[in-house]
Amino acid sequence: MTTLKPLLARNRSWALQCRQRDPNYFEKYVHQQQPHSLWIGCSDSRVPAEVLTGSHPGELFVHRNIANMVDSSDDNFMSVLQYALYNLKVERVVLCGHYGCGGVQAALALPELPLANEDSALSRRIASLRGALGDDIDQFHRSEDEEAERHKRLVEANVLIQFARLAACEPVREVWRSGRALGLYGCVYELGSGHLKDLIEQTAEESSP
Repeated sequence: MTTLKPLLARNRSWALQCRQRDPNYFEKYVHQQQPHSLWIGCSDSRVPAEVLTGSHPGELFVHRNIANMVDSSDDNFMSVLQYALYNLKVERVVLCGHYGCGGVQAALALPELPLANEDSALSRRIASLRGALGDDIDQFHRSEDEEAERHKRLVEANVLIQFARLAACEPVREVWRSGRALGLYGCVYELGSGHLKDLIEQTAEESSP
């Protein structure tokens, strides 16, 4: 029978180690949180924001979903973004994808997957992602490069697409228009090395051509 006991035991061990290093480790975060960044990442269990950035409790405000998607019609996503910007007043927003993303791979293969015939939240999510990646998927199939490299480019394309959506979100634009400093950063995590790769950044609203 599966139980929670192993997780509880590891939790107690972790808490003890933290208090041994700093007796006030937990107490200083009890009454408020002051994160410096909002992290928008993939739900993939191999990409834990706090672990891969070496962050402590209170440093990151985190939203994760399949394929690190930005959707202004998603109340869950928008409420996190609004709270981070308006209430917590974070100074940066990090949008992080990762190579080997299952969501991006599913979007690529969707027509051949049983998921394509479902009427479910997951199928709608992946269909939306496939639609956003349409031109890049066409380029994926036209390219003669190694498949692994094409997959990497598709992951990076998704980060750039979601980043553009983030920069266009009204809460982000309102902060920029107010004159408050806010940086947006798009990056990709490499599972094999544990390293983050910078792709794009923006620190002000861009003027329309």
